[in-house]
Amino acid sequence: MWQLRRPDPGPHGGTSQAAVQAPAPAPPAKPGVPHDVDKLMGLKVRIHQQLIERLNLAALEKLPRDQVAAETAQVVGDLIDADGVALNRTERAQLIDEVLDELLGLGPLEPLLKDETITDILVNGYKTVFVERRGLLERVPTRFQDERHLLRIIQKIVSAVGRRVDESSPFVDARLADGSRVNAIVAPLAIDGSLLSIRKFSKSPISLDRMIELGSIPAKLKPVLRAIVEARLNIIISGGTGSGKTTLLNALSSFINPRERIVTIEDSAELQLQQEHVARLETRPPNIEGKGEVTQRDLVKNALRMRPDRIILGECRSGEAFDMLQAMNTGHDGSMTTVHANTPRDALSRIEQMIGMSEIDITPRSARAQIASAIQVVIQIARLPDGRRRLISLSELTGMEGDTMTMQEIFRFRITGKSETGEVLGQFEAAGIRPKFATLLRDRGIELDPALFSPQTDLTTP
Repeated sequence: MWQLRRPDPGPHGGTSQAAVQAPAPAPPAKPGVPHDVDKLMGLKVRIHQQLIERLNLAALEKLPRDQVAAETAQVVGDLIDADGVALNRTERAQLIDEVLDELLGLGPLEPLLKDETITDILVNGYKTVFVERRGLLERVPTRFQDERHLLRIIQKIVSAVGRRVDESSPFVDARLADGSRVNAIVAPLAIDGSLLSIRKFSKSPISLDRMIELGSIPAKLKPVLRAIVEARLNIIISGGTGSGKTTLLNALSSFINPRERIVTIEDSAELQLQQEHVARLETRPPNIEGKGEVTQRDLVKNALRMRPDRIILGECRSGEAFDMLQAMNTGHDGSMTTVHANTPRDALSRIEQMIGMSEIDITPRSARAQIASAIQVVIQIARLPDGRRRLISLSELTGMEGDTMTMQEIFRFRITGKSETGEVLGQFEAAGIRPKFATLLRDRGIELDPALFSPQTDLTTP
């Protein structure tokens, strides 16, 4: 039997390990009063507080949840009975689960974190919680007891990674134990209550074949995607927030030769590369004194000294773009990164702007020349109005004409309408242009079917 209560000094200065004693019975509940949500939540909070006073939490955290649940269920039952509220078997079991979530997890968020159909959890104050399922937002009945309850859960998340959030530091990025990405912002910046956003981490990365099954990518495009990765072309994946850039980057990385050394650089570690030889790097924010920050640019510079075959930058956001382009141009071909942009042309403009953030004295034309010589392929993905994520364009960067970077679209998704159920209709098709990189692929022993590039070829049909 593990130690249920906090160590109390015994008569000789030792420690008593007596079991938890239920508190004196509370006055019985008035008959006929319904168990509404607020009353049940209040009961849960009271029981949780009483348990905290009696349990040795340090001992609990070292034990499997099943064992804790078995040992705690009887104690929680005694506390429920002592509170004088009559619950049926289902309500009682649910209340015990919720109390355990408060003790060992993140309270009301735990069921949402366990739901594999949910990709994002968005808390707008303690009363309002939205989730994203299949690309669409919906409100769920989940709620917190009050603002203090929500703040306690936020503090529990950020303290686990050595961070804090308060009036002096009112917003923070963190990561859950399973890798899920978290952002929290509290008063005074959050006007109507603390805001919490969680991008859930998939325990098993979605493969390219799975994306094909979901209709995000046409099956006929798989040989092309495999070829550009195996031939070590430098690839930019462009898309808006939540469009699936990291998911596609993970899927494409499966085509990298397992004999190559890969260095990944991220703000929050999300990549799940399946190769054995992967060196993972993650940035570090400044401490409470504003010191100790390690940026993506610092890590890109360091990665060049680590003998990488490829560098994969989770997301290009700032001055690290210049160093990434330098790496692509100096023998680290086959590198990949993602960019927030709505079109392939916008992606190039964004990278040009990021070069300006590097504080390197370089003319705009020289910056564009760096981009044009470093990047071969831009893949554009988007989340469409029906919530589905699709690859909508694959373009090739062909060089410079004067001061302008030249680009040609090879494949595209053409929208043709909308169904009665709101689903976006369309087809993947070839633009009718044979890419310049086809010659490079052939030189490296990779042959693609010329019919793939024929004008108006419909790639949607199997």
